[in-house]
Amino acid sequence: MSTINDSSYTPPGAMPDHLIRYATFRQFQVFEAIYRLGSFTRAAEELFLTQPTVSMQIKKLSDAIGLPLFEHVGRNVEPTEAGKELYVACRNMFETLSNLEMKISDMQGLKRGRLRMGVITTAKYLAPEMLGEFSQIYPGIELSLKVTNRENIIRRIRANEDDLYIMGQAPEGDVEVEAFSFAPNPLVVMAPRNHPLVGKKNISLEEIAKEPFIIREPGSGIRDAMFKAFDEIGTRPRIRMELGNNEAIKHAIAGGLGLSVLSFHTLSLEGVDGPVAILDVKGFPILRDWYIVYPKGKELSLVAQTFLDFVIGSEPAIRERMQKMWPKLESILNEKQKITSSKKNSNKKKLSKK
Repeated sequence: MSTINDSSYTPPGAMPDHLIRYATFRQFQVFEAIYRLGSFTRAAEELFLTQPTVSMQIKKLSDAIGLPLFEHVGRNVEPTEAGKELYVACRNMFETLSNLEMKISDMQGLKRGRLRMGVITTAKYLAPEMLGEFSQIYPGIELSLKVTNRENIIRRIRANEDDLYIMGQAPEGDVEVEAFSFAPNPLVVMAPRNHPLVGKKNISLEEIAKEPFIIREPGSGIRDAMFKAFDEIGTRPRIRMELGNNEAIKHAIAGGLGLSVLSFHTLSLEGVDGPVAILDVKGFPILRDWYIVYPKGKELSLVAQTFLDFVIGSEPAIRERMQKMWPKLESILNEKQKITSSKKNSNKKKLSKK
């Protein structure tokens, strides 16, 4: 047995034991969730607890600390100075335990372990299918999936809350990530099945701009891509409704409330012959990719690295399923591949001349 010679180490017997005796790890977990989410209600939802239970746990922790941890400012919950100090300690504690969990998982190989995924709302049509296939290969892995909007995913990346993330567009700016594209994510114009434009060829953007549109909330990557397409022809669609849920948008389309631009993957269950049809619009589909990302410099666990490799290797199978559901997509993707290859060859020639 090795002896610890680190002079900075304090043995348990010499540590102050007040919080060890009177606070619990669950209380720290509840506190961290409230601090991060800014809401008792949202913390309760995330942790699958009732709001009274959350309130009781925070009261007990505040009593153990001897100071209030939060204060109510109008309808908002703000941390006190003691709360801010405790949050730093909680983050350090959770990060240490997370690193320990990762190392233990690596020691166990892939017989056991945990994978935490954060995905944008549109990826909920793709991620569960991949996780299901992965779990059949590695049944001992515990899986956790958080589905939320792009803004919250970026916040979770900053806070390093998950192992991996799936996004329709890699974040830019102050969030540095490693990003790997792994599957096509075409954006298409959708309309109700009985719409007069269904079946018409080469519809212009100017023509569909006259139609009422249902769009995603601000911050959505799909919304930004749609507006960019219309901005290029100097016009904007006529917005009838703004919704934050793809399923709600599809129901609104089917109900005849308007057109919308959504990911092709949102039709994965009902297919292209259901109540929502894909219009043949010039400039569409907008060809984008799915990305699997993680914070730059993050050391992936064996489980996370194995899933990353699994996802990247799944591209041919995902592409084949998409083309089977919408045969027209094959020629569109092949044309994109030719253009991409042509650009790469052109760049190589330019470099060789230099």
